[in-house]
Amino acid sequence: MATRDTTEPTNQSVVSTDEVVDWKTKLRYFLNSDFVRSSPYWGIPFILMGIAVYGGIGYNIVISFTDYSGLQPPSFSGLDLEMYRTALASGAFREAAINNFVLLVSFTAISLILGLFLAILLDHGIRYKNKVQTIYLLPMALSFVVTAQLWLWMFNPDSGVLTVIVTTFGFDPIDWLGNPRLALPAVIFALVWQFSGYAMVVYLAGLQSIPDDQFEAAKVDGASTIRTYLRIIVPQLKESSVSAAVVLMVFALKAFTFLYSLVGQYRPPNGTDILATLMVRQAFKFGKWAYGAAIATMLLLLALSVIAPYLAYQYRQGSL
Repeated sequence: MATRDTTEPTNQSVVSTDEVVDWKTKLRYFLNSDFVRSSPYWGIPFILMGIAVYGGIGYNIVISFTDYSGLQPPSFSGLDLEMYRTALASGAFREAAINNFVLLVSFTAISLILGLFLAILLDHGIRYKNKVQTIYLLPMALSFVVTAQLWLWMFNPDSGVLTVIVTTFGFDPIDWLGNPRLALPAVIFALVWQFSGYAMVVYLAGLQSIPDDQFEAAKVDGASTIRTYLRIIVPQLKESSVSAAVVLMVFALKAFTFLYSLVGQYRPPNGTDILATLMVRQAFKFGKWAYGAAIATMLLLLALSVIAPYLAYQYRQGSL
């Protein structure tokens, strides 16, 4: 019994010693890894970016629970949801949210459909393929400011290109941006013109990755070209559609610059007010910083609702 009692602690001490050695070995490997050794180079920029970006986001969220107006330091003693209740009860907020939703869905859907159509045409090897691809992709290289000024001139009810075309056919000039019923469709049309080329390139890359054997097999089975694309080719472009849709929706959420450049002020044309323009107007024009922060927080949640499902999808596919 005595021998057994002295042997068991010895075995336990050996196991514990091995665990300590193994722990020290792992720690030594970690400290000597490239990740730790390179930390002086990436650590400082990472910390500064984290403070500037995520710190700013966190501070904005906290401000949205106060009544901060910008004149005095914010008081954090009575945090509540008053600004969110005010926003949800506001007719201007509901109108901006609806416009945001219409812009997001319409712009994305039309750009995807037009981009897919153009990609199919280019995939068939039409004449001047490279020139057509360059022409449709070129607008994406332009900034929102340049695009806004271009379409502001085209929408001009007195001498714009669209006015000349309309009057040529005997119709009266149309005030595209002055009519609340036409302003938002006009903005969507301009944004589709600028970004449908991106969807075209994404779909074209997806089409070129599909083996030609599938086209030949469909022809042997007697399937028409339209039926081949609808039943065989387009379903295989799911990942291209998801990727392009997410990027296009992000562009739609960034439409503030385009709308601001149209008129040069925080109030966009009637019928085109979105959450971003409403947020900036409330904060910088009326000094309602807490109210603007609440709108910005809800706009952040809207952006996350677009990006988070995409990241989850990519993670399930093993791409992350």
